[in-house]
Amino acid sequence: MATVKNALTGIKSGYMALLAIASSAMVLGGALAFQYIGGLYPCVLCMYQRWAYVAAAGFAFIAWALRKSTALASLTLGACSLSFLGGAGIAAFHVGVENGWWQGTSECQGDALDLSLSADDLANQLLNQPIVRCDVAPWDMFGISMAGYNVAISLGLAIICIWALKTKSES
Repeated sequence: MATVKNALTGIKSGYMALLAIASSAMVLGGALAFQYIGGLYPCVLCMYQRWAYVAAAGFAFIAWALRKSTALASLTLGACSLSFLGGAGIAAFHVGVENGWWQGTSECQGDALDLSLSADDLANQLLNQPIVRCDVAPWDMFGISMAGYNVAISLGLAIICIWALKTKSES
């Protein structure tokens, strides 16, 4: 435990930003692999969780670019940690929907239809898109869904970002 603590307290803002970018890219890459290789299409809550990683990576990139300005880098790294926390919140909500603890959003019934289309185009849209419900976990490992793992990953990354903010080191 002391080794992990020493490693985390020694992270500089520039390195932390790169870690956040790389972590976000790996999670997003994994999600896309599950989608396009594994055939597990995302529901709307899954997509919101992905956007949290995109936002975190964007803030982390800005933090890395501003790493010479400690105050600005810290501010954007703080925004990065808030993005991870937001993603954890969305993922926790998704876990609750999957377990029937509460209902999902109105968007959780499938993608919205474009009602301005002709009848034939509307029928094609209905027949050619997968309907993915938020309340059904398409995959789990050891009884934990992808949303459940995402809670842990997002919280872990948020904690690491916050821990890095508490250090006084500069890159």
